[in-house]
Amino acid sequence: MPLHGLPADLSAAFEQVQDLHDYRQRLQVAADAGDVQARWVASQVDEYCAGYAQDPQAFDADTRAIAGLAGQAGVAMAQARARMGSRCSGYSPADGVSRDRIVAARRQAARGGQLAAEASLLALGQPLEPSAAYRRALVQRVLDAGDPQAYLALSGALGAAASGDDTYQDMVAGTSFAELAWQLAACKLGLACGPRSALMTRYCANGGICSRDANQDFPAFVMDAAVPRQGADTIDTMVNRLVQSTRQGEAR
Repeated sequence: MPLHGLPADLSAAFEQVQDLHDYRQRLQVAADAGDVQARWVASQVDEYCAGYAQDPQAFDADTRAIAGLAGQAGVAMAQARARMGSRCSGYSPADGVSRDRIVAARRQAARGGQLAAEASLLALGQPLEPSAAYRRALVQRVLDAGDPQAYLALSGALGAAASGDDTYQDMVAGTSFAELAWQLAACKLGLACGPRSALMTRYCANGGICSRDANQDFPAFVMDAAVPRQGADTIDTMVNRLVQSTRQGEAR
């Protein structure tokens, strides 16, 4: 049932709502009433809009400058930034969006049992507990749950950042391929990964990593632009292992 006038699927709405500032305010009402999913999604909205919220005029000026650059990459990045700016247009510096606020919201959601929020804290370098046993158990809980949001949230912790960390021995971790594998597995498990998804938009608008094909989804883009041909089998094996691990967890 919808809560506080919100749609039943808060994450799906995050992908579709055009006025994210209004959506963020409605999520906060639910979060204040104890809804940990609303608190998690509110933090995602803040993260998505953070670059715009800090200085909307500068963001728009940069977008126009990028649009004037020669080449398809500049066009694609400008389009992604324009899409982000349009959706985040209600934000201003007065909203106080910051990394500290996002982390605090996720910590509160995680303590309330929101798994993706808990996974994101690990990726941010601020896990609920620092021990190796906790961190490994968290990864296993994400695998068992099969939550695509948690897979995506965890991906940054298990890429190159995990290189040399024995905590994740025998897990899909420790390389840039591993990070992509977690993201691709999230797509297979139901994460929105289309051409205009939040995932694709963030990669392009924030990092300048843009597809030359405006109709290309995230999995196709990764295999086309980020993975050399000789690495395709390796990453496919990683993705299949992650998806199968989830299915095995469901069977237990």
